[in-house]
Amino acid sequence: MSKTSQICCPADQSQVIQQEGAGWRLCRDPSRGDYSILIGGEDWGFELKEPEWRGLVDLVVTLQQQHADLVGRLMAEEEIELELDRGLWWGCLSGDRVAWELRIVLTPTEGRAVEGRWPAPAAAAMVAAMRAMWDCSDHQLS
Repeated sequence: MSKTSQICCPADQSQVIQQEGAGWRLCRDPSRGDYSILIGGEDWGFELKEPEWRGLVDLVVTLQQQHADLVGRLMAEEEIELELDRGLWWGCLSGDRVAWELRIVLTPTEGRAVEGRWPAPAAAAMVAAMRAMWDCSDHQLS
């Protein structure tokens, strides 16, 4: 069961948004300056800059959509692995029709590099929370 300590879509976009569940966490805190987004898993976490966040959301939503498009063609016992390189991000969604894990790697040209992994079912919950946070912002996915 997931916990949300703040309403997903606060009227004031300067408010902290924090969500977490079993094996995942997501926080947006505009007061943190450049590194205003925190993402994490069971035993890891890192902060992202806004452009890195935008790239990550684009990557994971694309992977999730590709999986959704293929689900109807997979047999019950069949597994799939989808990889995507997009800008500074690499991602891999692997699993079956029902459950999947998500791995991500950030490799900028300079500065820190990070990687993370969410197992099933935390991966789907994290992607849903990312999408909800994105949809609550002023951004639009292409």
